[in-house]
Amino acid sequence: MRNYLDLTGKVALITGASSGIGAATAAVFADLGAKVAIGYFHNQKGAEQARASIAGAGGVAIAIRADVRQEDEIRRLVKSAVGELGPIDILVNNAGSLVERMKIHEVTAQKWDDIQNLNLKSAVLCSQAVAPSMMERRAGAIVNVVSIAGRNGGGPGAGAYAAAKAGLIAFTKSLARELGPHGIRVNAVSPGTIDTPFHEVFSTPEMLRNIVATIPLGRLGVPVECATAIAFLASGAASFLAGETLEVNGGQLML
Repeated sequence: MRNYLDLTGKVALITGASSGIGAATAAVFADLGAKVAIGYFHNQKGAEQARASIAGAGGVAIAIRADVRQEDEIRRLVKSAVGELGPIDILVNNAGSLVERMKIHEVTAQKWDDIQNLNLKSAVLCSQAVAPSMMERRAGAIVNVVSIAGRNGGGPGAGAYAAAKAGLIAFTKSLARELGPHGIRVNAVSPGTIDTPFHEVFSTPEMLRNIVATIPLGRLGVPVECATAIAFLASGAASFLAGETLEVNGGQLML
């Protein structure tokens, strides 16, 4: 029986893959046969744990440190991944963070730029770095991890983050139009409220209880539920999907 999600022989680069959705995506991709480059910045321990877990299960993974806000480090990240695993077939732009909850009078130009650089510019620059090789081979998939905040404005003090994620949704569509004629599909996954370290930092238990009350499925999501959606978009099962944003939120937001 054919496995339409098979990624055997593919090379995937996942940014922000040391924990949460990124680490779960690395594990799912490896389960489906891909060789995985785990990009990380601060969390070396998490990245090594993710790599070791994949290797222990018989998969192939490497961990590479890079600050994806910096163009030169992105180039080095891609060069290292290609050098060790081969040309990149799948890019998952997952790196991002709310960074800090800020009311409008608390937002400085520097803080705004920091959030845009991490959540939006990083995806632009990573896509730019892998696109030429994909275009030469007339094949590839890019999946951007956006957020429900990009649709509904996010929670209190999340304006800069929401704006960056909304921009990434628009960039997904633009890049899909540009790269589609070259055989490259660009799509996005938009997580709702997922039980990850993100919410341990930025949300209180009371906030999460209030959010769960708005979710028809009656619970938070878990990282693997986003990871499998990302894997679907990266696979041949989504061969005629381009410029789409899949909402993975348990019905919290229905479009």
